[in-house]
Amino acid sequence: MSAIQTNSVLVNESQLGVRLNQAIGSNRRGEFGLLLSLLSIDARDMAQFNTEKYKSADLRAKFDLPEQQRLLNQLDTDELCIDNSQVYQQGGVTAFRLANAIHEEAMVIRRNETLDMEEVLANCELNVRNKYKRVNASAELQLTHFVDQLQMQRKMSEFIAQA
Repeated sequence: MSAIQTNSVLVNESQLGVRLNQAIGSNRRGEFGLLLSLLSIDARDMAQFNTEKYKSADLRAKFDLPEQQRLLNQLDTDELCIDNSQVYQQGGVTAFRLANAIHEEAMVIRRNETLDMEEVLANCELNVRNKYKRVNASAELQLTHFVDQLQMQRKMSEFIAQA
């Protein structure tokens, strides 16, 4: 018994041809259900949306829609990163909606790391995050001479004795 392997994925009903109609006409509900379950659930994959007429139509101009909202802003690379969170904190929901309508921010704002790595780094200590980012945050130690330390201790003991 050999399994049937196809090179392409079954996406929309136009790839099935008349098999759906034949399954309904012959009262083969099992085959009809199987064929429907193999189709894509995304409405954009339906056959009527994959025609040349539909693809060539500029729907944004037809319905007078604004430019598409950015989905992702990278904090490390993008020069302009709009953040309306301060407006929300100061003015509430109404002020945020107005600011977002005027200067629309991206749906997601993040750094270069993947979401999993961001979550891991958020749970790490600051020194571990700095090591990962290769930031050298070691403080320079000022070593004092032994004689200077003795003089500071004598002054402290004099202050303690006076109190």
